[in-house]
Amino acid sequence: MWNTFLGKRLRGCGYAAKGAWTLLKKEPSIQVQACIAIIMTLIGFYFEISNTEWMLQIFAIALVMSVEGLNTAAEEIADFVHPDFHNKIGLIKDVAAGAVFFAAVGAVIIGCIIYIPKL
Repeated sequence: MWNTFLGKRLRGCGYAAKGAWTLLKKEPSIQVQACIAIIMTLIGFYFEISNTEWMLQIFAIALVMSVEGLNTAAEEIADFVHPDFHNKIGLIKDVAAGAVFFAAVGAVIIGCIIYIPKL
């Protein structure tokens, strides 16, 4: 069964779930973002945001956490390839962190658009 198309997809989902769990368990920045996501979800229920606002909020949360996961992967690869300090490795890590910054700023803007009118 595991060598069928469906079996391979299910196995792939298992690897993805394992990776997500590993991120949540071991990566402090993802843990902080998960806490923020929970808080924002509770706030969304409190303010009874619309379906469209829910979609935007969920998209923003998923985007930030996904990009953070990719940032973590890039950092882990960079550290594996060159464990000592190197300017190029530092640049790679900074660029990956910059991508997270863009996603986080976008999420904050979405949050402001949703919640400022409700305050």
